[in-house]
Amino acid sequence: MAETIIGRDAEKKILKEMLSSKEAELIAVLGRRRVGKTFLIRNYYQKYLVFECTGIHEAGLPEQLFNFSRSLQQAMQSAVPLATPENWVQAFTFLSDFLATKLKDQPAVVLFDEFPWIHTAKSGFLTSFGHWWNTWASRQPQLKVVICGSAASWMIENILHNKGGLHNRISRTIQLLPFSLKESEDYLISRGLKLDHYQILQLYMAMGGIPQYLKQVDKGQSAHQVIDKLFFEKNGMLKTEFNLLYRSLFDNASHHEAIVRELAKKASGLSRAEIIKACGLTTGGTTTRLFEELEQSGFITQYIPFEKTSRDGIYKLSDEYSLFYLKFIDRARATGSGTWHKIAEGQSYNSWSVYAFEAICQKHIQQIKKALGIAAVYTEASGWRYIPKKGKKGAQIDLLLDRADHSINVCEMKFANGEFTIDKKYASELDSKVKVFRAQTKTRKTIFPTMITSYGTKQNIYYTGRIVSEVKMEDLFK
Repeated sequence: MAETIIGRDAEKKILKEMLSSKEAELIAVLGRRRVGKTFLIRNYYQKYLVFECTGIHEAGLPEQLFNFSRSLQQAMQSAVPLATPENWVQAFTFLSDFLATKLKDQPAVVLFDEFPWIHTAKSGFLTSFGHWWNTWASRQPQLKVVICGSAASWMIENILHNKGGLHNRISRTIQLLPFSLKESEDYLISRGLKLDHYQILQLYMAMGGIPQYLKQVDKGQSAHQVIDKLFFEKNGMLKTEFNLLYRSLFDNASHHEAIVRELAKKASGLSRAEIIKACGLTTGGTTTRLFEELEQSGFITQYIPFEKTSRDGIYKLSDEYSLFYLKFIDRARATGSGTWHKIAEGQSYNSWSVYAFEAICQKHIQQIKKALGIAAVYTEASGWRYIPKKGKKGAQIDLLLDRADHSINVCEMKFANGEFTIDKKYASELDSKVKVFRAQTKTRKTIFPTMITSYGTKQNIYYTGRIVSEVKMEDLFK
C-alpha cells in the first residue's frame, strides 16, 4: 500500500500531467541524497510502475547488466532467472519486448533510479538509452520513463545539457528540494510525533527539511536530545554524513566542499569573485558549473542585492545541515552524549542560531508575505549592504521586501527563546540602518521596519512608533 506523500504539491501536479498526456514522456528528477526522490515516484506512480532498475554505486558493467536482468526478472514475476544481456543495446531490446506486453489500455511507468551509477566508463549505457528512447520508447504514447539521480553534476552535464541523442528530449525536470517548515511538521505528525514549533524550528536549523534525517526523530525526545543523538554520539547518522553527501553528488567533490566551507565562515555571503579568490579557482566554464551544481542541489543560493543585477549577486550557504556540521562537528574535539546541551549554552550557539534562522526566513518568503498581508502584491526579495569610506556609517540589511505598491519592508530577523526586546542601543542601530538605506538608495518608497522573530517582540517604548509590522515563528509554518 502506498504511503501518504507529504507536501510536494507542485511535483505531484507535474507527475499527474505526465501520466495523463497522450504521448511518451521522459521525466528527469534531480535532488540531493535522502531528499525523497524514489519515495515520491514509487508512491505516486505505484499503480502504473511496471519496471524499476536501481544503479549500483561504483559497480562495473557486468554487475550493472546482471542487476538489470534481475530487475527485469522481478518485473516479469518469473521464477526462472533470465539470461544476462551481453551489452546495453541487447538489454534495451529485452526491455522493449517486455514493455510491449504491458502497453495496452493504461499508462506504464518505467523508473531508472540512481541513473548516473548505471553509466559506467566505456559501457555505452547512455548512448544505448538515447537510441532506445529515440527509436522505440518515444513512439509509445502510454510509456512514461522517469530517470532519477542524486549525482547532480552528472545529471546536469549528461541529461539536461546533453548534446547527443537525448538533446531536448526531457519532457519535464523536477528539482526536488527539502521540506518547508510546514511540510516538516506534517511529516513528523504523520509519524506520530507532536513537537511544538520551537522544537521543530531547532531541528530544522540543524538538519533542514530532509525527510530521511527527520525520520530519525524518536518519540518523546526533545530537539536537543535528537541533535545530541544524531550528531554527537558515537554512531550518530549525521556525524559521518557530510563526506558521503558531497562525494555521492559530485565528481571531484573537493571543489564543491571548498566553496561550501568558505560560505560557512561568512554569514553575510560572498560574491562569486570573492569565492573564486578564497578557493583558488579559475574563472571559466568549469567554475560556472560548480556554482550551478551546488545551486541545483539546494546547497547554495544566489541573492541579488537591492536594485542590482545578477552580476552583483551574493552567494550564501543555504543548506542547514552543512552549516551545522561545519560549525560544530568538523574538527571538533567535543563529542559524546550531552555535548549539544553544553554547546547550546555558549556564544557559538548564539552566532550560529542568528545565521541559521535568517537562512530559514529566506526560504519562507511566501509565508512572510502572507503574514504581512501582501501575498498578492508583486514583491522582490533582496538584501543590501553599504560599505562606506572611512568616517561614514555603513549598514547591512539581510532581507528587504521591495513591493510594487510603493513600499519596502526592511526586515530584521531575530531568533530568541522568548519575546525579543528592543533596547535603546538596538533601536538606535535600526534607525541608523533605515536612514543610511534611504540616503544611499534615494528611494522614495515608504519604509516599513518589520520584525521577524520566534515569539514576537515586546511592546515597549522602543517598539511603539518604530516597528510597523511583525512576523512570528508560527507564521512560517503556515
